[in-house]
Amino acid sequence: MANYVFIAESLDGFIATASGGINWLNEIPNPDKSDFGYNKFISNIDAIVMGRISFEKVLTFDEWIYPKPVFVLSNTLEFLNENLSGKAEIIKGDIRNIISRLNQAGYKNLYIDGGKTIQSFLRENLIDEMIITRVPVLLGSGITLFGNIDRKINFDHIRTEVLNNHLVQSCYKKSIK
Repeated sequence: MANYVFIAESLDGFIATASGGINWLNEIPNPDKSDFGYNKFISNIDAIVMGRISFEKVLTFDEWIYPKPVFVLSNTLEFLNENLSGKAEIIKGDIRNIISRLNQAGYKNLYIDGGKTIQSFLRENLIDEMIITRVPVLLGSGITLFGNIDRKINFDHIRTEVLNNHLVQSCYKKSIK
């Protein structure tokens, strides 16, 4: 059982513009139509846990992009559009209890997505591995990946690779020291 992060950020540490925009990710040169490791990553995932803000951003895409069940952390959403039945579900409550319930339901490897959600999981020491892809752009301001974390959390560097001669993708695993 593990909780994973797979995310892109700008050189100055932002995952989105101040207004939540991610169109800058579409500007990445990709002549080979690479998925930058996403399909390999998602093939080992049982479900996705994301926050409401990220979920609402996903709903603006032309099509549903997730091949796995999505659980939306929200204390404000009451229901989802019926076209999302079998694809997404709202979950509420304490993060540790939510993870326990998902694990008991057979969802062992979880993809944690969304800035605030990732930060909440980090505060609870519930992120086991992070794959972070650095995009060579400075946004100047926006939504940070980590925000202010109230304590030191150690990760071990596992690997770094250059993708498409443009991006730098690094994998970090939580230290067990």
